[in-house]
Amino acid sequence: MPPRNTPRLHLREMTDDDLDEMAALLGDPRVMEYYPHSKDRTEAAEWIRWSRRNYAEHGFGLWLVETRTGEFIGDCGLTWQTVNGIPHLEVGFQVKPSAQGNGFATEAALACVDHARELAVSPVLVAIIHRDNRPSQRVAEKLGMHRNPELRHKSPVHDVFSLDL
Repeated sequence: MPPRNTPRLHLREMTDDDLDEMAALLGDPRVMEYYPHSKDRTEAAEWIRWSRRNYAEHGFGLWLVETRTGEFIGDCGLTWQTVNGIPHLEVGFQVKPSAQGNGFATEAALACVDHARELAVSPVLVAIIHRDNRPSQRVAEKLGMHRNPELRHKSPVHDVFSLDL
């Protein structure tokens, strides 16, 4: 079950019908600037399948983010990621370039933080963010997260931000 709607956004489970939008998002070099590479259509389809497996296995995952009028914005959600060698609940978010700078990532991520508190599956929420990705770091800070030097991701170019739930 996805988080509650926000004043401007609707979060829902991804479906195979979302492939065009997700392929455009994950294939955009601006969105994927801090990933090893942009994803092709096959990789975007796998991203959707991975999200759907997470829904089935954990009851949460990355959700599709739309405006209340149905405009595709990006994805945002909760996934398990390995930090310090053990699973940690992460909030992740991506917004298409034409919608960036409008507070959508923060609004969707705040809904996910509230949802993580309601789920009560982890005492801590993390965000794994490339050390040069200032926009995502600012979103994490708006969520109340802080860079946590005690938490390490396997990638040496990523910092881990955390928030006690």
